[in-house]
Amino acid sequence: MESLHYGFYSPYSKEQKEKLGNTLVYLCKNVENPTKTKLLKLLYILDEMSMKKCGIPFLDLKYKVWKYGPVETDLWVDLNDPTILAEYIERVSTSVHDKRVLKAKKEFVDDEFTDLDIELLEQVTQKFRTTTAKELSKITHKPSGLWYKAAKQNGVLEFLEKEQINTTELNLNLSDLIAGNEELQDVYTAYKEYH
Repeated sequence: MESLHYGFYSPYSKEQKEKLGNTLVYLCKNVENPTKTKLLKLLYILDEMSMKKCGIPFLDLKYKVWKYGPVETDLWVDLNDPTILAEYIERVSTSVHDKRVLKAKKEFVDDEFTDLDIELLEQVTQKFRTTTAKELSKITHKPSGLWYKAAKQNGVLEFLEKEQINTTELNLNLSDLIAGNEELQDVYTAYKEYH
């Protein structure tokens, strides 16, 4: 859902931006080396875990099948030099190999989060605190995952793996994670109708 903020269009509603910004604050404060790629992976994992657990995506971002995907394209751009999310995070260089990481600019505010959201944040940060972006890619690209299945079904898997292409316009459908589970599908349908 796009919304008007300060005279320009934002790809996120006010509530989604607040939740996304505070999720990034939480992750930056609770994982080691919060690089752009690592954070993108963790956001996808949060959406995936939430879908599987309750039928509602954590952030409801729109992910594309990219070489280093799943990637939410507007966020991918913003994490290079935060503008939309500048009040929440900034990109800084570290002294270790001049690596660029993201750093929280404010304290975490949980106003947009349910108890389940907080539980998922805690689980993800505990489980993946020291996991590298490369290791997270292996998790999000596993053959049983949405990224792999979408890439294979659409005939681009080999091109992505051989680095013949880096991006596609293919969208991941998070509802595929709950295919066959009528109860969660009903929850998801009601969520989408409401939003």
